[in-house]
Amino acid sequence: MNNYPANIRTFITLLCILLITACSDKKQQELTPWGTALEESDSIPTSEALALSDIQSNGEMIVLTMSGPQTYFDYHGKGLGMHYMLAEKFAQRIGVSLRVEVCKDTTEMVRRLEKGEGDIIAFPLPRSMKGVRFAGLKDSNGNGWAVNNASRELADSLNRWFRPAMIEKTIKEEDFLLSTRSVVRHVYSPYLDRSGGVISHYDHLFQKYAPLARWDWRLIAAQCYQESAFDPHARSWAGARGLMQVMPATAAMLGLPEEQMEDPEANIAAAARYISMLSGKFRDVPASERIFFVLASYNGGYNHVRDAMALASKYGKSPHRWADVEQYILGLREPHYYNDPVVRYGYMRGNETADYVARIRSRWAEYRGGARPGFSNPSGFKGAPVMTPERAGKKYKWHL
Repeated sequence: MNNYPANIRTFITLLCILLITACSDKKQQELTPWGTALEESDSIPTSEALALSDIQSNGEMIVLTMSGPQTYFDYHGKGLGMHYMLAEKFAQRIGVSLRVEVCKDTTEMVRRLEKGEGDIIAFPLPRSMKGVRFAGLKDSNGNGWAVNNASRELADSLNRWFRPAMIEKTIKEEDFLLSTRSVVRHVYSPYLDRSGGVISHYDHLFQKYAPLARWDWRLIAAQCYQESAFDPHARSWAGARGLMQVMPATAAMLGLPEEQMEDPEANIAAAARYISMLSGKFRDVPASERIFFVLASYNGGYNHVRDAMALASKYGKSPHRWADVEQYILGLREPHYYNDPVVRYGYMRGNETADYVARIRSRWAEYRGGARPGFSNPSGFKGAPVMTPERAGKKYKWHL
């Protein structure tokens, strides 16, 4: 190389440095909050990312939307809805967190956008809507997202980021998350030994913590089978873990360490305490009906159940009778009901919750007909007796 003129040697050296830098500058693959990979098509050119400097300096992007199955809804403590999920991808790509503000109608969304209370309207606004700048997602009817009229650079960034194929891809991702395939678990028989009256390996634990929940231990067993099919290592995409599919936020509230979430006794103990807490919130419901309200809250959320109770009361039904409230649990799938003024928490997948309660009721009736109190199979041998209730071997603060 010494035979080349100095300027050529300098050029070759710089070229080598550029090639080495390019090879080492490859980013690790990023994942969305629900575990799918962000693709290059999700990225924003660097020159355009500067248009988002205000949002990035705040570290938060505020999205205005309405409750609905395609827009946004809370599902076991996680946000879902195709529009929400796309907004989450955009926020993650620009390196900020996402905050959702749910509005009652398009008028409120536009008003709050104009007042600077939100950055993006992630909702299919009609193209005839005035006072906004359309940007980003646009559906087959031409309806789409919008930003403030003054946010030209943000609009340009959204337009460069969005690709129509993202809609179908995100819908498929959501469909998978909402399917049972997204729960990683082994499925065991609902009975370990039907003739011997043994439901599971964990009967002794259900019996131990049933007094804490003030429930029949066989009801907790029936719920456990519905939650995890008696798999202590079951996990869902939303973060629920263990026999009773305890959510991380619930575990933290109850003082259950993350490393113990898949411990059978710790998980059942935490669930029993949570059931007791939910029961305390339904003191206005007769004891004969309260179980079903608690089960519905465990699955679909306490606030949604209260919304259904408010609807039942408004439409002349009993808010304290499950058969009446169940109708409005199912009704919260429909705009007529989840947009009703008495509803505070919007859309819910009420069919899942109604089915959850019905299946547990049915299995509980089956277990009551065949399970033998005081017997379990913790070690795999038929009919191994367990004296109940008994004090916990470990120091869980919520034990009996």
